[in-house]
This record gives sequence, C-alpha cells and structure tokens, in this order.
Amino acid sequence: MSKRGSFNRILGYVRPYWFSLLLNLFFNLVTIFFSLFSFALLVPFLNLLFKTEAIEAVAKPEFAFTSDYLMSYLNYLMSDIILEHGHRYALVFICIVLLVAFLFRNLGRFCAYYSMAKVRVGTIKDLRSDLYRKIMVLPLAFYSKQKKGDIMSRITNDVQEVEVSILNWIETLIKDPLTIIFYFAFLVSQSARLTLFVLILLPVAGLVIGKVGKALKRQSKETQNRLAGITATIEETISGLRIIKGFNAIGYLNKKFNEQNNTYSRSLLGVHRKRDMSSPMSEFLSAIVVIIVLWFGGNMILDGESSLSAAGFISYVVVFSQIISPIKSFSQGYFNIKKGIASADRIFEILDADEVITEKDNALEIKDFKEEIYYKDVSFRYGKEDVLRDIDLRIPKGKVVALVGESGGGKSTLVDLLPRFYDVCEGQLLIDGHDLRDYKIRDLRGLMGIVTQESILFNDTVFNNIAFGMENVSKEAVIEAAKVANAHEFIMELEQGYETVIGDRGMNLSGGQRQRLSIARAVLKNPPILILDEATSSLDTESERLVQDALSKVMSQRTSIVIAHRLSTIQHADEIVVLQKGQIIERGTHDELIALDGIYKKLTDLQSFN
Repeated sequence: MSKRGSFNRILGYVRPYWFSLLLNLFFNLVTIFFSLFSFALLVPFLNLLFKTEAIEAVAKPEFAFTSDYLMSYLNYLMSDIILEHGHRYALVFICIVLLVAFLFRNLGRFCAYYSMAKVRVGTIKDLRSDLYRKIMVLPLAFYSKQKKGDIMSRITNDVQEVEVSILNWIETLIKDPLTIIFYFAFLVSQSARLTLFVLILLPVAGLVIGKVGKALKRQSKETQNRLAGITATIEETISGLRIIKGFNAIGYLNKKFNEQNNTYSRSLLGVHRKRDMSSPMSEFLSAIVVIIVLWFGGNMILDGESSLSAAGFISYVVVFSQIISPIKSFSQGYFNIKKGIASADRIFEILDADEVITEKDNALEIKDFKEEIYYKDVSFRYGKEDVLRDIDLRIPKGKVVALVGESGGGKSTLVDLLPRFYDVCEGQLLIDGHDLRDYKIRDLRGLMGIVTQESILFNDTVFNNIAFGMENVSKEAVIEAAKVANAHEFIMELEQGYETVIGDRGMNLSGGQRQRLSIARAVLKNPPILILDEATSSLDTESERLVQDALSKVMSQRTSIVIAHRLSTIQHADEIVVLQKGQIIERGTHDELIALDGIYKKLTDLQSFN
C-alpha cells in the first residue's frame, strides 16, 4: 500500500472528530495571536528601557488588520502613558500586559491540546475496535498462516506507533503551518528584504534535513516485524512452558529469543539514530541560519539600508528564532510519520484481509432445526490438496452420528464446515433443504453447541464461563446446566463457588473439570445440534466416566455429531461413519461394522488389545 493510501485511511478515522479539530484550529490561532502580540510589545519595551527615542505625542492610527497597525498602536499607547504617568508607570503597564498576553497564550495552548486529545484517543479507539472485530470474523485459515504474537503486536504496538507518529504529525500539521504563515507575515511587514533573504536560506536547510529520512520507513517496517516475532515467541513460550521444560528446551529457546532480541535491537538502534539525527542536525542548521540573518540584518542597519530600529531588529530576530521551532517540529514529524505509516501498513494488512466467510445481503433467518443435515457431494481442500472428497451424508434430526478414522482423515474438517468456519469447495451442505450460505451466520451458529478436545475457557469466573456469549442469564439456569454436566459438586467446593476466577485457560482446574464446564456451557445454550470433537480423548478414566455421563444427558433428544477417538464411547450411535483420506469408506451401526470385518473392526480390535 502506498504511503498516501495509508495516511489517507488514517485520516478517515480522524474525520468523525472534525469539530474537535476545528476547536484545535481556533485555539491555535488564539495562541499565535497572543504570541505575536507579546513579541510586538518588545519594541516599545526596549525603546522605553533604553530611552532611544524622544517621547512626544503620537497620533492614534486608523484601524487595519496588519502588524503595522499593531506596532503603531502600541507606540501611540506607550507615548500616551509615558506623557501622562511617566516611564516607571509605563514599565509596570508593559509587564502586566505581557503577563496577561502570556496567560492567554498558554491558556490557548492548553485548550488546543485538550481538544486534540479527543481526536487522538477517539481515532485510536476506533482503529483498535475495527482490528478486534476483524480478527474475530476472519476465517480460521487466516490464523493457520499467521503467528498469534504477530497479530497481537499489530493491535498493540503498531496501533500505539500510529498514535505517537501519525496523530502527532496531524496535530503538527494544524498548528505549525499556521504559526509559520502568521510569523512570516509579521516578519515581512517589518522588513520585506530581510525576510526574502530568509526565504532563500530556509529551503536549503530543509533539503539537507530531508535526505536523512529516505530509508526510515523501510527500516521501521522491518523493525516492527521483528518486534512482532519477539511477541510471538513470548506468547508461544508461555503457552508451551510445560513442554519446553519437559524437553529441556530452555537453552534452545533462550538462544532463539536472544538472537531475535539482538537483531531487533540493532534494527531499532538504526531507526533511533536516523530519527534522532534530525533534531540536532536541524538545530545546528537553524543556528547557522539565525547567525547569517544576524550578520545580514546587522549590516543593513549599520549601513542605514533598513527602516528597522535597533529595538525593531531585536524583535525581528526574536520572532524569527521562534519560527525555527515549528519548522524543526514539522521536519521532525516528517521522519516520525514514515515510521507511523510503516505501522499503519501492517494494520491495514489485517483490515484488508479477505473475510472469505461472508453473509448474503438477503440472508434467511433460521431459529430452529426441523429436518436434517445433508452433506451433498461435498469436497473441500486447503490449497491444492483435497481434505474431503465426494462426501454424501445425511444426519436426520435427533440422531447421533459418530465420525471415526485415522488422524488427518478429515473428521474435524467435516464438522468445521457445519458452523461455517470454512465453506465447501464443491457440492452443498444443506440444513432443512437450504444451503448453509443462504442463512444468517449468527442464526446458523446459534443452532449449535460445540465441545472440543481442548476446553476453551477464559480467565473469568465459573459463572461467566458457563454463561459465555449469553445475556441476562439467571444463576439458577447456570446451576441447572452445571448439574446436568456433573460440574455442580466440584464448583461448590471451589473457594468462591460460581464466582471463583479459574485462571488463564482455566488452568486452576483439572482437565475433567474444565471439560465439564465446557459441557455446561453447551447445555445452557440448549442447542438443537451438538458437535463433540474428541471431547473425552485427553481425560483419565474417572474424568472420562463423569464427562461421558454428562454427554449422554446432553445428547438425549438432540442431533449430535461426535468425533470419537475412543470407540467404546460411540457404540450406541445411530450411525458410525469411517473416514479415510477424506472419503467415507464404511458406515453403519456398531454391530453392522463389526460384522463387516473392515477398517472399523480393526480399529476396535486394536483398542481392545491396548
């Protein structure tokens, strides 16, 4: 994506806060006005202090919206005060006016920052919300190609970089050009010839500064990618700590992390050096420009070629020195925005990723499952390789269908098609005679409860884990669901019962307890279709007995699709489907398949032998 494209899209997130931007613009104008007013006061102040001019009555000037009028009016005012009250009174008056001017100047600055804060916070909030929504709707296939740590880095570090870099520069873009324009207008009114000389000098300095930032965007993007790699390694380390320690891989991973950390540090050091070079370089060039202006302007005054007085020239130099800061800030922002756009590019890579699983504009509602699920000549592939081929399977309402077979045979993929985690490549998957893609995704998934081999729990209370995704659930309903899942007894033995926080991924519970909470969640949802993906395969015998008992209660009067590793758990299924290399090779009841003396019989014999 082009630099302009990413920047314009960030501006799209800024646009809803246009009123705060207008307030920021207004208060910046207030700040600029009182800044120029306080600098203009320097001339009469210096004239008064050094008494360089004879005090005589000055005619009141006619109003005009120019700096000449401001200077003339200040001269008139000072001469009037001095003639009427004396020099010391005039000195006190100037000091008070300066104090008031600086008060309003800084009050304007505060209000400008205050209004801009809403823009910054709101923009980042909206960007982060869009990212979070996107990562939830992207298909599972997207995450098979991306590291979780990299995605986490984009939604945290990259979004933060956009705020620090791009939004800072937008603030600078409003404030600094206005400051530069008004200050230059003031300088031109004081000495057009001297200002023309300044305008020749400044672009030369700007060209020198600009050459430093050419490679910064590319290096910044590489740096952000390396930081994402570090985040991914940390996430994988925390998730797999048991295996890492068990396989004595601490030294290996420590070496890998240190290599990543060192590479990132070298890259970050290069970015900082390039970016930090701009500030001292621009300051030194600015000092050279100021010295040249002092030399050139001083010679003009000494040769009598300028209408500026000595006090006026000092005021001119002071204003000119103040204009250096916004120019320097503007150039510094140019370097920072390159780093910010590199992060914005990474953010928009996620926001622009194809959702693949999309909903039709006129999608049908479905609130109940009435007849059957029908896999009609379904084929599915990842890339070029078929995972499922020519699957023809009917699952009538209320029946229990078990899927068995070797690992990698396509069992999980077959059930993942049902809630539209993936879409079929060929054929149709029908519910009650309509293609799944005709239904609203939310309604479709509302028909299903899923219990997987790995219990997906959250670092929250027992109550909230069971009631996950549902609103206005009573405690009585949660307790009833827990009782059906054989979970109520162990929950009541926890320190705070249903209000106990179970830790990250439920790590404060045993495997069997975690699985029973997952079943309780499915029970509470009360879905007409239940998907069980090897729900008992990782449990010990006692836990398996409790979980299997809970599942038997849950499956009664529901349509159930069961992926089974332990064949003893599915002997009473209405139909058992044997998958091998993505194809159905056997199907029937337990007794029918045993009599067939095929693959299922061999699998059963192997497990009996073990």
